[in-house]
Amino acid sequence: MTTASILMIDDDQELCALLSDWLGSEGFHLDCVHEGEQGLARALTGEHEAIILDLMLPGINGLDLLRGLRQQTQIPVLMLSARGEPVDRILGLELGADDYLAKPCDPRELVARLRALLRRSQQQDTAHEASLLEVGDLRLDPVNLVAWRDDEMLGLTQTEAQILALLLRQPGQVIDRQTLSREVLGKSLGPYDRSLDMHISNLRRKLGTHAEERPRIQALRGRGYIYAE
Repeated sequence: MTTASILMIDDDQELCALLSDWLGSEGFHLDCVHEGEQGLARALTGEHEAIILDLMLPGINGLDLLRGLRQQTQIPVLMLSARGEPVDRILGLELGADDYLAKPCDPRELVARLRALLRRSQQQDTAHEASLLEVGDLRLDPVNLVAWRDDEMLGLTQTEAQILALLLRQPGQVIDRQTLSREVLGKSLGPYDRSLDMHISNLRRKLGTHAEERPRIQALRGRGYIYAE
């Protein structure tokens, strides 16, 4: 099995050492950086397949680092922070994090989340899925996870693009929330889990509305989401 290389940007050196041992036993190679500027530079080298990012960092904080990172790459990012309040999760997801875990976390859950991120990132679509998806003025390349509205490229995160791909494959049809979460986030939603809703909120904002101000993605209470043609 190929070892997945993960970059952890966290100033807690004891935690980094602990997770390096744990992830190593699970088939990962973990590199650790302990401050923001160095972490951003290392994250942009292309050496790693995913990033574990702390919020509280010396130098550039985690949110500013993520903002800078998303201007240049869509590498999967899992935020891991002791600041587990909803506002911190919301900010992280709005800026393009693909997942969020609060400290302290169970290392087994971290491993499961990382594997889900990597599966989604490395998944090779079939020839049918690889063709451009086009609905109205919107086009999506589901392999490279790039979307355009007319000729304008939209800065979607990997997670947002995967959600959009599922919706565009069945325009006008309801996709239930659990299906979206399992297919894209790699997990079933708990009763208070709003992570999917946050990703869709960000996606709606980036897509804009139809010419007549109709929302492109509509929520059907108790059912799911639909891409309105």
